[in-house]
Amino acid sequence: MKEFQDEREEKLQLPMKKILVANRGEIALRVMKSAQKMGIKTVAIYSTADRNAPHVKFADEAVCIGEAPSNQSYLLGDKIIETAKKLDVDGIHPGYGFLSENAQFAKAVTDSGIKFIGPKPHAIEIMGSKLAAKDAVKAYDIPMVPGIDEAITDTEKAKKIAKEIGFPILIKASAGGGGKGMRVVESEEVLEEQMKRAISEAESAFGDGSVFIEKYVASPRHIEIQVLADEHGNTVHLFERECSVQRRHQKVVEEAPSVVLDEALRKEMGEAAVRVAKACDYVGAGTVEFLFDERRNFYFLEMNTRLQVEHPVTELITGIDLVEEQIKVARGEALSFTQENLNITGHALELRVYAEDPLDDFLPSVGNLEKYVIPEGKNIRLDNGFEEGMDVPIYYDPMLAKLVTYGKSREEAIQLMIEAIDAYQIEGVSTTLPFGKFVCEHEAFRSGNFDTHFVKKYYSAEKLHAKTEEESKLAAIIALRQYLKDQQQLRLPITE
Repeated sequence: MKEFQDEREEKLQLPMKKILVANRGEIALRVMKSAQKMGIKTVAIYSTADRNAPHVKFADEAVCIGEAPSNQSYLLGDKIIETAKKLDVDGIHPGYGFLSENAQFAKAVTDSGIKFIGPKPHAIEIMGSKLAAKDAVKAYDIPMVPGIDEAITDTEKAKKIAKEIGFPILIKASAGGGGKGMRVVESEEVLEEQMKRAISEAESAFGDGSVFIEKYVASPRHIEIQVLADEHGNTVHLFERECSVQRRHQKVVEEAPSVVLDEALRKEMGEAAVRVAKACDYVGAGTVEFLFDERRNFYFLEMNTRLQVEHPVTELITGIDLVEEQIKVARGEALSFTQENLNITGHALELRVYAEDPLDDFLPSVGNLEKYVIPEGKNIRLDNGFEEGMDVPIYYDPMLAKLVTYGKSREEAIQLMIEAIDAYQIEGVSTTLPFGKFVCEHEAFRSGNFDTHFVKKYYSAEKLHAKTEEESKLAAIIALRQYLKDQQQLRLPITE
């Protein structure tokens, strides 16, 4: 047994020559590009629905892992590990979603003698439960939203606690995210009914009905801090991202840095995030999420033990390739920079381009990408997972790509985003591109005076429809004027 252990540890210290990316779409491609840059071979896995996907074509090797549904393909941890062993893979990068925050998978990868490019299983486990996370950071002087830090199912006890902290309160599922098992309760009269709903929803979504109660922060902003830690005790933060523009508790528009933080707050929140990482002996790239209220107080929300969807905005303002750093850390290398070496330069903005219909409550829009022309140009970055002619499958998250722009100032990044949206041509499915433009042109967003209720306060399908119609009329008028001008020029006599 000891010999096997020694052999395993030895193998884990070997340089990485080949990485399997246990994911699909734009994030799989994004990870592979950094690996290729580092001279590392890549292995793609794919389902039958993704056989012609760009990440499959890009990889050095590709293996079909199963049928289209994710529980028959991308969630088959044992099969993925088996494939990796057959192909003599040194490391597995989970991307985000699927198995990225599955502690059992991380442990199984490590136990098989392959390096998991992510945190240690115990960190994933602790931070995967909101209650366990709160308990872990208690001793580290981290600001918390007033509430209770234990699971509760007793409605009478819940009523008593709610009276103590004051309505409105928030009932939250301990496991999971994405707004499931979450209920805002305004008064005692509806508390019992909302408790039952939250517990039922949490059980259905996560197999765990544990809920807890905390004070509802009425007008919060969602600010998160990117952290990076190595196996040698070095932990840094790479500043903040603002992710307040959301629909159904899920982010759509993200930016870095936040318009509301000054240097003192940035430092304070960054140091708090580093303490959270140290509380669970964190290794690799992770994100500590905070709520930020109208009085400029911040409260620990949760830690995401993986690469975030919105990581590109941090990369653009710091010049650090986070995937490259993840791989270096996994190889056992120490961070090559300290906190003092890190600076913010410029401003970056990201729009998640979902195949969703913003005119129909952001419902998924599936179909064939009859036209798919991507924007290009200086300071425009597109992390993309699709090509023209591909079908958008119903089995997975409907995100097509991440459109990211960079500027010397926030205004410049916003303006470039509007231009990039206009240049992005997609036909066959509805997307969040018009919504992204609506946000970028809205006074509340441009002024920086907004919170997580942006959609509820300012957006409606009717407003977007009216705006789209107005733009179409304007475009038609411009086209007509140009046509008449061209006709006039054609009729002019030629004089020699």
